[in-house]
Amino acid sequence: MSQNKMKKGSLEVICGPMFSGKSEELIRRLRRAEIAKQNVAVFKHAIDDRYNIENVTSHNGTKLPAHATDNGSHLLAKVQSENYTVVGIDEVQFYTHDIISTICTLVENGARVIIAGLDMDYRGVPFGPMPTLLAIADSVAKLKAICTECGADAHFSQLLENNKPTSTNSGPLIVAAASDKFTARCRECHHIEKQSDSTQSNQSQT
Repeated sequence: MSQNKMKKGSLEVICGPMFSGKSEELIRRLRRAEIAKQNVAVFKHAIDDRYNIENVTSHNGTKLPAHATDNGSHLLAKVQSENYTVVGIDEVQFYTHDIISTICTLVENGARVIIAGLDMDYRGVPFGPMPTLLAIADSVAKLKAICTECGADAHFSQLLENNKPTSTNSGPLIVAAASDKFTARCRECHHIEKQSDSTQSNQSQT
């Protein structure tokens, strides 16, 4: 390889259901990079205002200052203008599919990109750009939560209505990730009407 050729970066994906510790793991990796004196940028989707729009925040309160944006081009321009070498993105499932090309450009330009997001929506359907990002990742950490019904490993996010599992899967719906709106469930305890087309999701959750 030519000495003048730019070394490529990498893509790390952290995924799993609600309450599996995705944001916590993202923050842990980014803090390690900061301790190593690397130039770190943290981004979150602007729709995620659960705790504070200016931070990536885990459910247990751990947080890091972050740039809130819903635009992949804006994210790319910010990274390039500041020469960030490590880029963290939380709630990546909310972004439109153009985030894939943004992330690929960052990796091609030598950045270490670490993203966290739901791999499935509450119906168990692959979520937004996540399937492609999982396929092209250098490494994947699929985290598990604990099923609140039986205590088994939970891979699914259960949407609740009046503290009971919802059976609906129709219509676009954005639901803030409050503890009274979602719970973690294993495959056996996850209840939802399945759609015939499981390849697309227009359902949003944080």
